[in-house]
Amino acid sequence: MLRALLTVLTLLCLPAAVLAQDLQSLLQEHQAQIAKPSRKKIGPALEALVASGLPQAPEFLEKWQGKELYRRTKDGLFFYAAETDAGMDLTDIDSAVITSGVDAATLKQIKPNGGVRKAISEALVQFQLSSPDLQRRQDAVDALARNLDPAQLGALETSISSETDTALKARKQQLVTYIAARFGDTPGQRIAAINSLASGISVETRAALSQILTTTTLAAQSAPDANIAGTVELPRAEAYALLVDTAGLPAPITSDDIRKSLEENVEGGKVGTVSTVSLNTDTARLVAYDLLVDAGKAPARVTEDAITTALNDWQIYHIYDEPNADITTAAKAAQDTVNTRVNVSQSADLALDAISLASIYFLAAIGLAITFGVMGVINMAHGEFIMMGAYTGYVVQQIIPNYTVSLIVALPLAFIVTFAAGVAMERLVIRWLYNRPLETLLATFGVSIALQQLAKNIFGTQARPLTSPAWLDGALVFNDVIQISYIRIAIFVLAVMFLTLLLFILKRTRLGLETRAVTQNPRMAASMGINPERIKMLTFGLGSGIAGIAGVAIGLYAKVTSEMGSDYIVQSFMTVVVGGVGNIWGTLAGASMIGTLQKGIEWLNPSNTLAAQTYMILFIILFIQFRPKGIVALKGRAAGD
Repeated sequence: MLRALLTVLTLLCLPAAVLAQDLQSLLQEHQAQIAKPSRKKIGPALEALVASGLPQAPEFLEKWQGKELYRRTKDGLFFYAAETDAGMDLTDIDSAVITSGVDAATLKQIKPNGGVRKAISEALVQFQLSSPDLQRRQDAVDALARNLDPAQLGALETSISSETDTALKARKQQLVTYIAARFGDTPGQRIAAINSLASGISVETRAALSQILTTTTLAAQSAPDANIAGTVELPRAEAYALLVDTAGLPAPITSDDIRKSLEENVEGGKVGTVSTVSLNTDTARLVAYDLLVDAGKAPARVTEDAITTALNDWQIYHIYDEPNADITTAAKAAQDTVNTRVNVSQSADLALDAISLASIYFLAAIGLAITFGVMGVINMAHGEFIMMGAYTGYVVQQIIPNYTVSLIVALPLAFIVTFAAGVAMERLVIRWLYNRPLETLLATFGVSIALQQLAKNIFGTQARPLTSPAWLDGALVFNDVIQISYIRIAIFVLAVMFLTLLLFILKRTRLGLETRAVTQNPRMAASMGINPERIKMLTFGLGSGIAGIAGVAIGLYAKVTSEMGSDYIVQSFMTVVVGGVGNIWGTLAGASMIGTLQKGIEWLNPSNTLAAQTYMILFIILFIQFRPKGIVALKGRAAGD
């Protein structure tokens, strides 16, 4: 401590010339501009700092920008300073030696205004582009992308050769292309850069091309000597208003203007020679106003004929702000190419969304397809089995905090819980109501209400979180337009797995053979030694168990509440009916059709989700009129039942 104090005292006693080191010497050469900075005069100082390449320069710029720079009045030296209870702590700019307890009266704070701070930021970017810290380099590139500045082109190009991060290097090269396209030295350089942009679809690429193609609206009686983008047809009132603003034509006189002029010229109960008592109609007011015009007391009215003549004499043009026609032609061609690629990407992204939604509907409906197809039971409580599966996943996560392990445990456990609930429901309720569809509908609807209320009593009415594992966070990004979340990919994979598993069960196992037999012809199956009651019980349990697994999958991205099953029961029934009752391939086809249809309608009418659902239901009603047995109809004797 004593040694540090002696060092500080020694430094304070040394003359300024000894204290001054590289950066301090540079600052002293531009002392006036730094001490009293202004946007117009600060340029040479910043250029000298950037050109120096001193390692202390970036920190100095940051401190200066943050108003932490002070100037000692007795010798003009600059320090970083911070206020403490004992006074000011000064930090030497070069040596970083701290001097404590300095009287604030001996210092003057440097307070750059907004314009100067912006100039400092621009200079600081050049240091940050080559910073050893990757995050600082990324921040600098982001700042440059927000405000492309041709003055930064040299520093940006220089930093590319030393860039070690592949993605950031590509982004720097992209920014160089943007700057060259907008601010290149020659038309040839700009056109070459613009042509290279035609292969991209990013938002920045589209913005760069749009900025090159910015236009100004101009009214002229003949084609102006400029880079014309095209002529414009505006509504009559809007077109004449533009002529008033840009060409100086007289503005139309409104009824409020007429009333005001009449009020200003009332003398002795008259406006000119017209009594104010008679000014109770628009026609009378126009006559009185025209008299004021004749007397030189009001501006003349612009007639409709005059407006028509003016609009015929004048033409409205869009003029490119860029004067070089070759550059705007190249930019327009590149923009058209980019827009085509964007439209194709949007179609692909919409298709991915439709596939994702179809996989969700397939998972939600496949269990219903099995039970509905085998037993003909309209199970209105199917959505509540989905809800039970989601809550099972939530409970497992409360016990097992590892989200990956809890997900692995929750999937089979949800199947077991809902399988048991389905078997219990079939044994206690549905077995007594076979071949009585109305009673079955009412009974299962009552069960659904009871299950919802039970869930509210246990878990409350607030949504519960079902958190996905970290490896399902984020999205698979193909480009700026096409991307799909990993959770939806996982649901799609799960749907494919279940499709494969169910096909194996139905085609390769005894249970599947018996289930198909009961589906085709229950009486014939019974005569062959198959127990239809047992098959119906197991099939209902299987369908309910699959709904439980679907609930876990859906709960990973949707809200888990007691009413969540209601959000999927209608779509599930539509999927089964449209696809074909009792057929897995039909359910897949129905889910694909409904998912694609819903996404397509939402894309056409994105502002009204309710209307989109209404249109979808109407379309399905019409579809069933023409194909009542669904896309994939049952074959065999039972097909007509």
